[in-house]
Amino acid sequence: MQTVVLAAGEGTRMRPLTDRRPKPTLPVADRTLVEHVVDGARRAGAERVVVVVGYAADAVRQALDDRDVTFAVQERQRGTANAVRAARDELEDAPFAVLNGDVLYDRDSLAALYDAGPAVGAARVDDPENYGVLETDADGHVRSVVEKPANPTSNLVNAGAYVFPAAARDWLDVGESDRGEYELTDVLERACDAVDVRAVAVERWLDVGRPWELLAATEWKLGDLERRLDGDVHPDADLRGSVVVEDGATVDAGVVIEGPALVRAGASVGPNAYVRGATLLGEGANVGHAVEIKNSVLMAGATVGHLSYVGDSVLGRDVNFGAGTTVANLRHDDAAVRVRVKGESSSTGRRKFGVVCGDAVKTGIDTALNAGVVLGTGARTEPGETVRRDRDRS
Repeated sequence: MQTVVLAAGEGTRMRPLTDRRPKPTLPVADRTLVEHVVDGARRAGAERVVVVVGYAADAVRQALDDRDVTFAVQERQRGTANAVRAARDELEDAPFAVLNGDVLYDRDSLAALYDAGPAVGAARVDDPENYGVLETDADGHVRSVVEKPANPTSNLVNAGAYVFPAAARDWLDVGESDRGEYELTDVLERACDAVDVRAVAVERWLDVGRPWELLAATEWKLGDLERRLDGDVHPDADLRGSVVVEDGATVDAGVVIEGPALVRAGASVGPNAYVRGATLLGEGANVGHAVEIKNSVLMAGATVGHLSYVGDSVLGRDVNFGAGTTVANLRHDDAAVRVRVKGESSSTGRRKFGVVCGDAVKTGIDTALNAGVVLGTGARTEPGETVRRDRDRS
């Protein structure tokens, strides 16, 4: 099976984490998001992978430098059908799969999809009005796709994974949608008219579009890691469960780490720090004395040096939290924490969620950050400040 992976987008809903990098290169456990997708395709049976790049293409190429893939360039990001069209010349006259470069699937479901083609991945969701709803017949064949219907006829939705017949190479020149883009769902509609397209149940999938979904992806993939201690671990440290300490990482005396957790090369923890929950400490990250990190992502070079608490949060590269910085991760009314995405307040669906920090954020000592706050790339806080609203670079 030849497979096209769509990795040309910027990821505006993931800002500020994507201010300086494309979304497919964000870290999820021990590799980038797009690496997980490519590796998943290979395990499912992809013999050849074509990756479509566009925004910050060199960063995606670098992330996949050690993968055997072919690249195609989407010059302008004009929709998913347009992206696959950019890869058309790289495809042989044979069936082909299409996967989004920011969606994770369980291995068995993806393999079943490949075996069943022509097919589309189908998932049951609680909010089908936010997706493309699949209308199927009694035999499980897809009759049509209705995009974000006001009154969904079912909760079976398009999970964004496809296997098209070879003829679909000639069906990619679709018309422009109401959004001004060229949509792959129009190609799927054409396939449904021409051949039997089966809806294949996806047991587990995650569309990683917003910061809290990056946290959920990390929780998933860290859970797949097996305990391994290759770095320098002090004999007085207490590492419990599935903890991975990579070669070149350091864990000092008095540290307690409760897995699943990953301490990447060059990172340091302690002394006397507490790391728990599904936590990723990226390359060169630093967690210092008397710091507690819970269920969070610290990207490369992020530092939480002294006497601080970070819970259920995502910190970009080279963030530096001053001593005594405290993150709130729970509302007093116990409602789901809300975060502003592209100017609109959105529910994370999570009872506990902390903050999102773009690259190079710095907090002054004794800063308090309210649940759901987003600090833009390069933002600053004053010593002793309480931050209740989002802040761009100051």
